Amino acid sequence: MQQSGAAGGRGYARFPLLGVLFFQGVHIVLSLEIKADAHVRGYVGEKIKLKCTFKSTSSVTDKLTIDWTYRPPSSSRTESIFHYQSFQYPTTAGTFRDRISWVGDVYRGDASISISNPTLKDNGTFSCAVKNPPDVHHNIPATELTVTERGFGTMLSSVALLSVLVFLPSAVVVILLLVRMARKSAGLKKRSKSGYKKSSIEVSDETQTMKRHTDDDLHDTRRVTCWQKMSHSTGS
Repeated sequence: MQQSGAAGGRGYARFPLLGVLFFQGVHIVLSLEIKADAHVRGYVGEKIKLKCTFKSTSSVTDKLTIDWTYRPPSSSRTESIFHYQSFQYPTTAGTFRDRISWVGDVYRGDASISISNPTLKDNGTFSCAVKNPPDVHHNIPATELTVTERGFGTMLSSVALLSVLVFLPSAVVVILLLVRMARKSAGLKKRSKSGYKKSSIEVSDETQTMKRHTDDDLHDTRRVTCWQKMSHSTGS
């Protein structure tokens, strides 16, 4: 009886230990979290960014690895298109050769890449996997990429938006000037109809303005005459 009791005690003692290991296991699974856009839309010939971010409970070291894979539509075949471990290693073969660029920053939890000169053949599923030992258990998010031709309507709307941004400020200035001129003209007409007489100060200002214009014209005339004389003496 004592032996069975001791055995039972040892059996009960195992349960707390298993419970601790279980919760530790859950903690490890959740210690590395990866997020990526579920759907990304792009246009032929225009660079596309595939965003991927991660959070790890461990500090980033040279053991951290990032792997991007691609799976074509209606296919189970996957191919590696990018690998990172201290340095970037984009694929050197296949349809993505020389078109994958690193745009992330591991110290900021960014594992993003970009695709240059995308085509309709690039449609498919892209997956981002990150391992930061001892954090190696994680989810693997998938991004569905859809590449299409940029239609005439989209191009037209872009041109229209650009035109509005460029010409709208100029149009506003012109309208304000026209309104100001119209108000000034209306005020002058109202004064002339009501028999408005100018004050001595206004008459004096107009006289000075006319005199200044006359002096300027006379000065220009003298300048032209002098220039003609110099040209004539140079020619002879």
